[in-house]
Amino acid sequence: MKLRLYDAHNHLQDGRLAPHREAAIAAALQSGVSKMVVNGSCEEDWPAVRQLAAQHPEVIPSFGYHPWYVKERSANWQNELLRCLDAVPSGVGEVGLDRWIKDFNLPAQEETFVWQLRLAAERNLPVSIHCLQAWGPLLQILQAQPRPACGFLLHSYGGPGEMVAPLTDLGAYFSLPGYFAHERKTRQREAFRRVPPERLLIETDAPDQLLPPDRIEHPLLEKENGKALNHPANLEAVYRFAAELFEEPLDHLAQRVEQNFARLFGHI
Repeated sequence: MKLRLYDAHNHLQDGRLAPHREAAIAAALQSGVSKMVVNGSCEEDWPAVRQLAAQHPEVIPSFGYHPWYVKERSANWQNELLRCLDAVPSGVGEVGLDRWIKDFNLPAQEETFVWQLRLAAERNLPVSIHCLQAWGPLLQILQAQPRPACGFLLHSYGGPGEMVAPLTDLGAYFSLPGYFAHERKTRQREAFRRVPPERLLIETDAPDQLLPPDRIEHPLLEKENGKALNHPANLEAVYRFAAELFEEPLDHLAQRVEQNFARLFGHI
């Protein structure tokens, strides 16, 4: 029996996927993908996320301002975000904090993130959070601000293992990407071993975060330059990696992830 797979985080609207998008979605469905959360990153790509959700019932749209793009906010960005959330059942994200990028503006990121987090809490919408090198500030905000009762997702969680428990207490779910199967990602794998079974989700982050070459089941190349892209149908390969990591039968893992996904995203 084919497994039912759930991608907690990807970016199908990404322009690099445009020449492949419909074929890639068809291949993902054929491989067993039942639902996928497609995350907008800025005002520019929110319409594309809306369009994908209108065309594909398996797409759960999510709209948010990614910390990489907060400098591009228009004066009307909050109204635009509200318009998207009012137009279609959706989540909030991708949002968050990032001190890894060059010339980051943490106060602007925090202001943008807090406004979106409060909005998600007010509407009880799942929020998908990005965090790089800003785990202390993120934890402080999550402790101080309202949070959605349904919970929130820490996508590609790369924080310290000792923060898993306090974040779980605040309502966190943690999504594992195939990128963490690379040998050098030992610390991230060890952190995920601390994630409670009922809070684990799986993601591709397509078209980014490639699996190691020997695990890629659906290779895909960018048309313009031949660079490798992460195909959304590689989700099953990420599930296989997770089953190995947690020493759990693949079908049992898939059932558990389905239940977890339903608790966080099922009311959208």
